[in-house]
Amino acid sequence: MDVTSVLETVGEPGIAALAGVVTGIIFGLSAEQSRFCLRAAAVEVARATLGPRMAVWLLTFSTGLLWTQVMNVTGVIDLGTSRWLASPGTISGAVVGGVIFGVGMILARGCPGRLLVLGATGNLRAILSGLVFAVVAQMSLEGALSPLREWISGGWITHGPNPNILWALHLPTGSGIAIGIGFAALALSIAFQNRVSWVTLLFGCGVGFSVAVGWYLTYTLSQISFDPVPVGSLTFSGPSADTLMYLLSANSVLEFDVGLIPGVAVGAFVSALMAGRLIWQGWDSARSMQRYLAGAAMMGFGAMTAGGCTIGAGVTGGSTFALTAWVALVSMWLAGMAADRLIDRTPRR
Repeated sequence: MDVTSVLETVGEPGIAALAGVVTGIIFGLSAEQSRFCLRAAAVEVARATLGPRMAVWLLTFSTGLLWTQVMNVTGVIDLGTSRWLASPGTISGAVVGGVIFGVGMILARGCPGRLLVLGATGNLRAILSGLVFAVVAQMSLEGALSPLREWISGGWITHGPNPNILWALHLPTGSGIAIGIGFAALALSIAFQNRVSWVTLLFGCGVGFSVAVGWYLTYTLSQISFDPVPVGSLTFSGPSADTLMYLLSANSVLEFDVGLIPGVAVGAFVSALMAGRLIWQGWDSARSMQRYLAGAAMMGFGAMTAGGCTIGAGVTGGSTFALTAWVALVSMWLAGMAADRLIDRTPRR
């Protein structure tokens, strides 16, 4: 049975949600096994260490970038139709939102994707933090925080579509693939120095591969669907808000984003179950709870302002070489490193 037959049987909303579920399961399984987390990688770098978490993050980033660029160069997908390159971008939003998000992920001890994965394994801190993240993200998109987000985002908007860094620098076709190979080589070098297992590296690649799967499925659906289908891939700010509204509103419809969040939870749960890592965890103190929830709220607003989270802007947006995605990613990295040094790092005598 081909995709068109499945589309006619299940319906466009159903197959879009199913595509989200498939993408989410791949991500959830791979992220739980590899312990993928940008916050942990940023903390390593802030403490002058290139350790296993940095190796996993770089491998994820390079895998997502490589697969995405290969599909784009060979014509399998057209990244020019994605929101990252088809619409104007906000540089002010990427910088300010990225900084707010970066500080928030240090306070919450994880980015939204990591919180969702941990929540599926029984971490109550992550579950409640993820819920706060989703609520604040929705408030920033269409609620009380929307005017502030729009004011920040409107400070510096690109003229015309969001610039592609490769095109702006007049780099030859295939240069994105070469850059991806360079990041992969660096990741493997760090991994070998830290004796990271091949299993961890394989699942780290799986996280990046899930981004490519999302691109392929949404682009394919956009070509055969009668209704407009946004071309995109993994992100957690918009989907978290959309999933929350789907559960609360009777007028919501199924789509890729709504299927993504449950898919991640299922993949992470199955992975943790098979590895014996399902365990209930809670807060140690009220102060710890305040820190987590404040960080989650900052990430919700920051992600919506920056155009995505560490996955949405960092890996998915970064794989398109959209200018604002890279600006947001760098802002998240720098803010996270600075926050770790100022908040978490124990002062030395």
